[in-house]
Amino acid sequence: QVQLVESGGGLVQPGGSLRLSCTASGRIFNINAMGWYRQTPGKQRELVALITSVGGTNYAGSVKGRFTLSRDNAKNTVHLQMNSLEPEDTAVYYCTADVTSSTTYRRNDYWGQGTQVTVSS
Repeated sequence: QVQLVESGGGLVQPGGSLRLSCTASGRIFNINAMGWYRQTPGKQRELVALITSVGGTNYAGSVKGRFTLSRDNAKNTVHLQMNSLEPEDTAVYYCTADVTSSTTYRRNDYWGQGTQVTVSS
């Protein structure tokens, strides 16, 4: 099993910044990709940003130029730096990881419990 622990959500004013972090632990052979999705009430969960094991990144168009996803492979951790936040960024942010198990060598997707980000004056 793999566990994802998220931190860094909260309340921020428009134009402000927040940094989300997520650390994976457990039976990990390799983390193939890791990143964040977000969800608001009544809407589907949507991609925010993903980073692969070799550093390739994929961002939602709405966050390009404002959010930066980085990865510390040694610590199985990703950081999402969110700048110039807008009220539309308000959502529950979920960490996700595509992990190859160290015992079965099978790949599975794992999710964190979510952290609330609220952008409001």
